Amino acid sequence: MSDPTAYIPPKIWTWNKESGGKFASINRPIAGPTHDKELPIGRHPMQLYSLATPNGVKATVMLEELLALGHSGAEYDAWLIKIDGNQFSSGFVAVNPNSKIPALMDRSGPTPIRVFESGAILMHLAEKFGALLPAGGAARAECLSWLFWQMGAAPYLGGGFGHFYAYAPIKIEYAIDRFAMEVKRQLDVLDRRLAESPYLAGDYYTIADIAVWPWYGGLVKGVLYEAGEFLQVQDYKNVRRWADAIGKRPAVQRGRMVNRTWGDPASQLHERHDASDFATKTQDKVASDKPAAAE
Repeated sequence: MSDPTAYIPPKIWTWNKESGGKFASINRPIAGPTHDKELPIGRHPMQLYSLATPNGVKATVMLEELLALGHSGAEYDAWLIKIDGNQFSSGFVAVNPNSKIPALMDRSGPTPIRVFESGAILMHLAEKFGALLPAGGAARAECLSWLFWQMGAAPYLGGGFGHFYAYAPIKIEYAIDRFAMEVKRQLDVLDRRLAESPYLAGDYYTIADIAVWPWYGGLVKGVLYEAGEFLQVQDYKNVRRWADAIGKRPAVQRGRMVNRTWGDPASQLHERHDASDFATKTQDKVASDKPAAAE
């Protein structure tokens, strides 16, 4: 293990150098816009500004699931927001002051409604359309409990394990061990729950599954951080069964493509403005060898 005395925190922390790592150039300890740029607005009721990281996939899968259920009011334009500084534009910050994707503008009524944070977007859409969220009782409580479990747990997987395992400029044994232990504990929590029921809230697919699948489903299927062998994800058989079942859903397959700019070009749809876009695709696809940072 590296020498724990190698770094002694100063009495007052100051931002006097880049933090290092793949995304150091866009990390900063202050909020607010860095430049003026308005967001585009399409013709549909829902305007989504996003990127196909796990949090972004939640929103596009939800919208595609609602459309599959026949809710035409969920038609949407999905605009690509790359995490390269575009999230600090004045237009995007106006929709999400936290400068994180995804961000939604619901323009279905006389006054546009901004919704930011992926869990809030799922709840807003579920309640608006009366779908994928139990109406009440124990089932609703279970669904919301797992939804908020994901919101609290994912930072350990993303900003914790994912950062130190995949993106940090140096490998720190203590940090990787600490977060690997927590991620495996979380996988065990999920595996035990999914041994009891087919989906997280019980017998039916809900926004809880939509929230958890891009993160933990992606992890056990080897598409997130390529850490499957390291974490021995094959041991979590119930999570893998659940991940496979959700991954076969046509709406999930479509949602996963939207705002995706890496991997197999056939898996990418940079922007989505109509259902027919899945057939025609876009012509500006350029695959990269690594996915964007999980956000």
